[in-house]
Amino acid sequence: MKELNVKKVSIANVPVENIPTLLDAEKIAFQSVDNANWKEFPYVPDVHFRIAYTGDAIVLNYRVKEASVRAVAAHDNGSVWEDACVEFFSVPAGDGTYYNVECNCAGTLLIAAGPDRNHRTPAPQEVLDQVCRWSSLGREPFAERVGDCSWELVLVIPFTAFFQHHITSMQGKEVRANFYKCGDALQTPHFLSWNPIDLPKPDFHCPDFFGTLHFE
Repeated sequence: MKELNVKKVSIANVPVENIPTLLDAEKIAFQSVDNANWKEFPYVPDVHFRIAYTGDAIVLNYRVKEASVRAVAAHDNGSVWEDACVEFFSVPAGDGTYYNVECNCAGTLLIAAGPDRNHRTPAPQEVLDQVCRWSSLGREPFAERVGDCSWELVLVIPFTAFFQHHITSMQGKEVRANFYKCGDALQTPHFLSWNPIDLPKPDFHCPDFFGTLHFE
């Protein structure tokens, strides 16, 4: 399983759209999401993420180049996985409960928690509203656009977004996690992961295949 060290940074007084510049200055490296685990879905768009953290939040920055994009899901906790979507699954408290944070290319978000894919509790809207989001494509829904598309996304996920736990610090913790890219309803569906998944059909709800994040 892959492992990744996560650096602590300060984003105080930094507008969310300027966070990529800050992460550049902090020399936070991008990681590839390039495992196409199922031969029925061979398409591999160019997908990278980088991660850092602050005293009270996890910071994610995704960069994607793909053959089409769409952002049809208009409201949080909708079917964002059908759009051009990036995802972060993690077990922040080490107790078996994992969170799925899924976001389409227009910054529409889904967060849920539970022990497996069949027992998920969606985050209430007041929790979702705490996540700062910026997308290079803007925040309005749109139908599929076909052709070479590049986009970038920033999420600042406060520890309070892990709404079934009371997390006050990540410093020194090891957190099992995986990162994904999908687009179930795009013209070329795909299901990519950072850490490889050995299952017979696409399934991201599989903590057995999570890698490890070491929060410095």
